[in-house]
Amino acid sequence: MNRTETRELTFKLLYSNEIQKDIGQEQVDIFIEEFEVKNENEKKYIKETFNGINKNLEEIVGLIEKNLKEKWSIDRISKIDTAILKLAIYELLNSDVPYKVVINEAVELAKKYGDDSSKSFVNGILASIVKDKNIS
Repeated sequence: MNRTETRELTFKLLYSNEIQKDIGQEQVDIFIEEFEVKNENEKKYIKETFNGINKNLEEIVGLIEKNLKEKWSIDRISKIDTAILKLAIYELLNSDVPYKVVINEAVELAKKYGDDSSKSFVNGILASIVKDKNIS
């Protein structure tokens, strides 16, 4: 499994968390087992990313809300777009992956799983965060 596939699997876990709310560590382990993730680096990425997003949730949600149009709230965003944004923002702030790669991967997920407006919405929010945070 390559990083793109691992990232997509992590997105699916995050989406499940958006639907079910507060997935515990046991469910994360079951998820990894169910998708037959064998590689330790892949397991580590999924767990660290999932736990890191939950640990930094307030900051991540704050960045999403700050970059929404006036009179919009995070509750108005689809669960798919929310999961994609959380994953991408976490990576922007906590990894050495170039921001262009993070945004491209997020847009690809939005194209695959979101609706017609998801790719431009996700791209716009992430581009705004990169600019605001001066990420290079």
